[in-house]
Amino acid sequence: MNNYYVRNTLNQIHIAVKSTIEIMDKLDSTDLDMKPTDNKFSIRQLLAHISLICKADQLISDEATADEMRTFYTSNSLQSIADMKEALLSNFALLENRYLEYTEDELVQKMTSYWGVSYTRFEWLLEISSHIYHHRGQLLAMLVHCVGKDPEVALFE
Repeated sequence: MNNYYVRNTLNQIHIAVKSTIEIMDKLDSTDLDMKPTDNKFSIRQLLAHISLICKADQLISDEATADEMRTFYTSNSLQSIADMKEALLSNFALLENRYLEYTEDELVQKMTSYWGVSYTRFEWLLEISSHIYHHRGQLLAMLVHCVGKDPEVALFE
């Protein structure tokens, strides 16, 4: 499938993936357990979450059940930066390959999440892009305002 919009959306996700990895490369292990707000993610937990978004959201868009998603998250506990970077890259590659194979009819097919939200497959791809960018911004804000570390990474091309 050579859908222009899919390719461009995947390119934007790839930009977010690359810049997130650049941020990871500038972190020390002591940064990872910083938790600026009680009852919220630590930097390590946030990075682990970002690393799984491409695959997790793809599973959700394929109508995975709540139990299947719990199993996915519990079986993918990432702790090290190296493991998170590897997961982020491989999960993006899976997403990219999957979306490039969809036909036009498959891209407009409505898929429903386990909590009842229905989007077309293409809308799910847009949601995945938004989700990654949201958390990348959250990560940057945590680092700059709570840890006092500006990774000085270009966030957009």
